[in-house]
Amino acid sequence: MTIYLLRRFAFLVVSLLLAMVVLFLLLRVLPGDPSNALLSVNATPEQIAAAKAQVGSDQPLLQQFATWFGGMLSFDLGRSFITSLPVGPEIASRLAVTIPLTLLAFMVALVLALVIGFVAAWKSDTWYGIALSAISQLGIAVPVFWVGILLVSAFSINLRIFPSGGFPRDDWADPAAALNSLALPVITVAVVMSASIARYVRSATLDVIGSDYLRNARALGSGFGQAMRHHGIRNGSVPVISILGIELATTFLGAVVVESVFTLPGLGSMLLKAIAQHDYPNIQGILFVSTLAVLIIGFAADVVQRIIDPRLRQSISGNR
Repeated sequence: MTIYLLRRFAFLVVSLLLAMVVLFLLLRVLPGDPSNALLSVNATPEQIAAAKAQVGSDQPLLQQFATWFGGMLSFDLGRSFITSLPVGPEIASRLAVTIPLTLLAFMVALVLALVIGFVAAWKSDTWYGIALSAISQLGIAVPVFWVGILLVSAFSINLRIFPSGGFPRDDWADPAAALNSLALPVITVAVVMSASIARYVRSATLDVIGSDYLRNARALGSGFGQAMRHHGIRNGSVPVISILGIELATTFLGAVVVESVFTLPGLGSMLLKAIAQHDYPNIQGILFVSTLAVLIIGFAADVVQRIIDPRLRQSISGNR
């Protein structure tokens, strides 16, 4: 297991380095120069040259990357071209909205998916089992922003239960107000994510129900619930956990999109504003943090999967 962790961590580091290279190059091949964010329409050649020197775009590409990469190693994400404020603290303050939104939405989606997926598999020959399967398939095709608009129309405009958007100015100083502002965004992301996760839960449950070990356990006198607790849950959770890592990363990215619908001061609004202003340090910082979060989630999912399933640990060590 130790060898696997070291190898998997090395893969994480290499993936992050490659992602940094790709991120840097993709932003540099876009039309326009980073210095354009500082220039007016009628800028003089002298002003253009000064702006390029200020943002460093007059330097060779390799030198620009070395400067940016060195800053990343020291956890310095640079300064905004527009506000001249450090990017790192700004992203940290925005994560105070994005991370709770992501985690709450994922937990709600997981609970819904476990119930829907299990019932859809257990009662697959009934009308409501078929209906749950159809609803989960339909939920995958629904755009997350459209769900948000429908929820705003229903619960904000018509029923006036939740606010349509925004976040308290004092952030989490008033937890009740903050949670009230996150209610609709959380439900929006959870509805779409639960539909996706429920499909995998249903598939894993069907495999367990039709397995020989579960039939043998029931033949030896165990009830269905007891057999599922002792044998089914652990075996069925292994393929689902690998999917949960992907879904958690997707939930994080979905939360960034939903923030723009509900005008939340998270990474989503910061990224959209940075793109509109061609603020490269902010764009690079947000995408770097998002990429790092996705890679760490994948790493954690792989480790948890091998902790739960001893067969995977044996395959790693070669003791089959």
